[in-house]
Amino acid sequence: MNRSRPSRDKKVSQASVTRITRSSSSQARHPIPADPQDSGQGPYGKQRRKQTDSALAQDLSLMSVSGQDTARTPGTGLYANLEKYNIPYPEAIFNIDYFSNDPQPFFSLAKSLYPGSHRPNYIHYFIRMLHHKGLLLRLYTQNIDGLEKLCGIPDDKLVEAHGSFATASCHLCYTPYPAEEAKVAIMNDNIPTCSFCAATVKPDVVFFGEDLPQKYFLHTEDFPKADLLIIMGTSLKIEPFASLVNTVRSNVPRLLLNRHAVGPFERVPLRRGDHMELGDLADSVRRFAEVLGWSGEIEELMRTREKLVSSTSGHKGCRQTLEISCCCYIFKYFLCTGSSQ
Repeated sequence: MNRSRPSRDKKVSQASVTRITRSSSSQARHPIPADPQDSGQGPYGKQRRKQTDSALAQDLSLMSVSGQDTARTPGTGLYANLEKYNIPYPEAIFNIDYFSNDPQPFFSLAKSLYPGSHRPNYIHYFIRMLHHKGLLLRLYTQNIDGLEKLCGIPDDKLVEAHGSFATASCHLCYTPYPAEEAKVAIMNDNIPTCSFCAATVKPDVVFFGEDLPQKYFLHTEDFPKADLLIIMGTSLKIEPFASLVNTVRSNVPRLLLNRHAVGPFERVPLRRGDHMELGDLADSVRRFAEVLGWSGEIEELMRTREKLVSSTSGHKGCRQTLEISCCCYIFKYFLCTGSSQ
């Protein structure tokens, strides 16, 4: 890949931020035996090679929506799709150390992850309806596809804990880089390069080992105020995001809409006030909306919003996210509902 510099070469000062990095908690919970074939050290050593059943892969295996393939589906699942990138273990493609040495695997994958080819679906609009009803305190998401914003959830109600493709910066010195120029470079098999330190630029998606965005720390104010916590479509494996579920007040109800019981919902008996609806996420959300009497309003909101977006952006051919089987982060939500003030 060729290296591409920004059209505007300008040094940007960086503000100091509290450092909390994204990490995996699965290694401690589910120790992985050493791979007997892993005899070489390589640039990242044996320990990283052992993470063949990584937290990222476990999360991806749970992100199947409406019967789509899981990560382990032979031939079409995530594992099969990542084999062509020749990476030592699935998590490597989102590991900052690996990226620093070889950005090409992530950039190749990023072509299919960039927003623009898919549209929000019913689940996104259910969350949008919570905001419309004045019930959404904040939406915390691990998604990196930007579909929450596309369905009309305001930026001040949204915390993208694992970043997004909306901005880009140098992975080494954090100097901002024009996001659209980074996208053009990546789409044309070029490597965007920092004008200040000449290191590789990437979209501001949070990799394993990177700092979380400063906005993430709103959770210290939001979770103690929540009247209800809704948790949707997650394995609760990636820290520190996974631990947020335990920071609401002990008397606050927690509702899990998920394919499987995860985290504190695996305990028997459940904590008083905890509730689960297991199965297909889209089906669960639709049933929830019907109980609330919101189905018609959500359908109308979808039609109105999508018609508006189609007429102004020309994205008439975009598919809804429900049809994706390869997107890395489809639904991972914490919804703090309560007073919107």
